Amino acid sequence: MAGEVSSLEKKTRQAFIWTSALKAPLYTLQAMLMFILYKELHATPFQLCLFLSVKPIASLFSVYWSAMIYQRPDRLRLNLMLAGLIGYSPFFLLPFFKNTWFVIIACALFWTMHRGVMPAWAEILKQNLPKKSRHTTFSKGTIISYLSMAILPICFGGMMDVDNTIWQVVFPCVVLLALTGMIFEWRIPIAEGVISREKTLVSPREAFFRPWKNTLELFQTRPDFFRYQMGFMLGGGGLMIMQPALPSFFCDQLQLSYTELMIALAICKGIGYALTSRIWAHWMDRLSIYRFSSFVTILAGLFPLALMMGKIEVLWVYMAYLLYGVMQAGSEMSWNLAGPIFSQEEDSSAYSSVNLVTVGVRGCMIPFVGGYLFGVISASSVLLLGGVLCALASLQLSRADKRYASLPKESV
Repeated sequence: MAGEVSSLEKKTRQAFIWTSALKAPLYTLQAMLMFILYKELHATPFQLCLFLSVKPIASLFSVYWSAMIYQRPDRLRLNLMLAGLIGYSPFFLLPFFKNTWFVIIACALFWTMHRGVMPAWAEILKQNLPKKSRHTTFSKGTIISYLSMAILPICFGGMMDVDNTIWQVVFPCVVLLALTGMIFEWRIPIAEGVISREKTLVSPREAFFRPWKNTLELFQTRPDFFRYQMGFMLGGGGLMIMQPALPSFFCDQLQLSYTELMIALAICKGIGYALTSRIWAHWMDRLSIYRFSSFVTILAGLFPLALMMGKIEVLWVYMAYLLYGVMQAGSEMSWNLAGPIFSQEEDSSAYSSVNLVTVGVRGCMIPFVGGYLFGVISASSVLLLGGVLCALASLQLSRADKRYASLPKESV
């Protein structure tokens, strides 16, 4: 029995860590698409705002993909593999469709599938790994991913400065690499006795409204979970409202090259993430999710302040993204593992799906608000406004921590 448990944990850890590493180059190029659209494809301000909103809005559609695994753990592996195949494939066609609208559509499909598998991964880690191992495995996988993301920019940024069309060739190559992760996903074991074969037929109308009903029910019955979502909504909104101003801030005001952008966006952010991910995992075992997340949003509020110092010296841009990487290490751990923390013995996919709904709702509004404000006020003012929202998020989460301080940590 001990051998079976050991094998179960080992294969699960290997699957998460290897797939994280293999898809890292693709995620690195994703971070550059906003600047490729701005500099190479000459996207309009509306197209840039739409592109920025695609990632969070995709979450509204992701909930329907993740709904397929609710109380159906036998579908977990297939859910992961099909999502990768569907989400990555459009990037094979980039050399033939050098068009802003095609890039936006491809990214919409990509992020829908990426977000859609988050509840599946959360449930797999919850089922197959003990709590402490769950946090460290997530940390190791993301550390390897971000370290890989720090290697590619050294070559890619230089190539883009020499040949600004090279991205059309590189994308299909990194997609092939990401798809090899399906081999490890197929080997993920499902523990005996947890597979439910019950099949309930639901109408299309019920299937459409189920994620929204689930969200409202959880908010009504779990005010502690609602408070967490409110804090993350404010913090995420602060980061999101800054995005429309960043291409102009970097390219027009700071006049950064592709190499300098890649150093900041991937290398510095990756180093910050890798150096602190294990520390965040250590803290997550000891702090309430509210206190943990309030530290994340404090760092998010400091990011735009450091970024604006880049007008004085470009090294501050690198420092800002080093700080962003530290913040993101904690943010991803909080966002992805909140479902298992709040659900306890329940199916965590219902809680994780609420994360997708709230991110999607935020994405329908905030990027366009940021784009409008960028057209009215300066880029620096938009960045400062984002920092204020992140500070308010930290205040909200700190108040929630005090309110639910009497609850046992495991029930938070």
